[in-house]
Amino acid sequence: MRNLIFVVFVEPVAEGQVFPRTDWPLHITLVRYDVRFDAGTEDGADVAGRIARLDEEPATTALGAGLTVGKDAAFGRNGSVPVNLMQPHPALQELHERLVQVVTDVGGRILTPHHTLTGYRPHVSHQASAAGGEKRLNPGDAVVLDRVALVDMAPDGDHTIRRILRLWSRDSEA
Repeated sequence: MRNLIFVVFVEPVAEGQVFPRTDWPLHITLVRYDVRFDAGTEDGADVAGRIARLDEEPATTALGAGLTVGKDAAFGRNGSVPVNLMQPHPALQELHERLVQVVTDVGGRILTPHHTLTGYRPHVSHQASAAGGEKRLNPGDAVVLDRVALVDMAPDGDHTIRRILRLWSRDSEA
């Protein structure tokens, strides 16, 4: 099984970028899933490439949408994860729904199905900053949906890092 995730990054990133699992750039999760592949005929990069081709149109269609950061909230067990909800936006919801369909079409298993479709609550988790303190967005901040990415949650089986496998950005569309 390969554990992958689609996100919208709200901080600058690059295709192929690797980062520690404890130091994510700020992002909005779109859908997290597992997908099975036949190790005898293809590797994880082949699977990711096939999925990325299917996702090209939904990802590029959403680029440029203007989003607004909503109120603070707390997610996770006992409300231990501080987040900012994103104000509803049709382009973000449609992107999420179309990617859920792509994942379903390739036989992927969505890890949190109750957080998809009508249960989808787009948000940006606050992150600890490498310099100390906290990285976060604030209610009312404007965010442009300009970086959609497919991320490998355990490249080469290493669960301590993440790798951006494919990045769709407004810069690459120009």
